[in-house]
This record gives sequence, C-alpha cells and structure tokens, in this order.
Amino acid sequence: MASIYDLKPRFVALLRPIAARLAAAGVTANAVTLAAMLGSIGVGVVLALWGTCLQLWLILPVFLFLRMAANAIDGILAREFAMKSRLGAILNEVGDVISDTALTLPVALLPGVSGFWVVMAIVTAIISEMTGILGQVIGGSRRYDGPMGKSDRAVALGLLGLLVGFGFPLDSWIDWEMIIVALLAAVTAVNRARHALAETPK
Repeated sequence: MASIYDLKPRFVALLRPIAARLAAAGVTANAVTLAAMLGSIGVGVVLALWGTCLQLWLILPVFLFLRMAANAIDGILAREFAMKSRLGAILNEVGDVISDTALTLPVALLPGVSGFWVVMAIVTAIISEMTGILGQVIGGSRRYDGPMGKSDRAVALGLLGLLVGFGFPLDSWIDWEMIIVALLAAVTAVNRARHALAETPK
C-alpha cells in the first residue's frame, strides 16, 4: 500500500549536498542518529512538562521535519560515505522507536485525551517496525510497506501539533486520530509480514 516513504528518494536527493558537507566536516552517521534521538527526547520532555502552553506544540511539526531530514542524512552518510556499522544499524532502529515514543507520549497528557489510545498508537507502531525488521531476520529485506510507516506517523503527529498549536479545540478528534494511527499501524504490520514471507524461500 502507498506510503509517504515512497517519496523518500526525492527527499534524499535534496539532502545529499548537506550530507556531503557533514561528512567533510567529520560528522558521522551515528552522531546524526544520536542527535535526532536526543532531540526527540528533549522535545518530548518539553511537551510533557509544559504542554498545556499549547503554542509549544508548534515545535512538534518543525522538529519532526528536521528529524526526518536527519534520518535521511544518516542513511546517506552510512551508504555513500562508508559509515555503515553494526552499531549504526542498532542505533537507527532503536533510536527510531525511542524517538517515536518520546514524541507521542505527551499527547496523552493533553486535557480530555484518552491515554489508552495514545499508548495503543505507540504499541502498534513498535510492532509494525519490529515486523519490518523481521523481514531481514528471515532472509528477506527490511520492510517499509505502508500505510502507516514512520514517515506517515510523523506527518500525522506533525498535523496534530500544528492544529493544537494554532488553538484548534482539544476534542475527541485527537482520540480518533490516535485510533486511526493504531489501526493503520496494525494493517502495516500485517502488510510487512505478508510481503516479507512472500519474498523469502519457503
């Protein structure tokens, strides 16, 4: 199924010159990965502690865009500047899960929001990413199938931050967004498992 991830090649092409400058300056892929993860934790803490100041939620879409750029840049550095490593592979996958969790959990603290659905959105997202990794474990490729991959979740969360930050009423729409994210993440996990099995020998 279609996913925003399908647009990644164009995004990567735009970021390639920046990655080249970073490589020339001695910045490593792992450093970019760690910076994105620590930044996500920092933004998550700010929103958790002071999220009732709704204008602060405007930080979220801006940071999510920067994080998507950082994720693309660390991949470019790893692939095109000989920075691939086993540690980098671990940091990339674990860092994404930590970052997603840190940025999504503060939504549960907004007035009137059901924490249950926020947690379900996080849990199903983790399951979908774990399923994608299992494609490699069984001898296939790392699966990035949609419809609710990492980039799609970032867009959904960024839209939430934008609406909250601009004063859109805090209402049941937030719960419904989390429900939709959770359901589509579950569909994503199924799609990734199905495609992983299809591309590997029986």
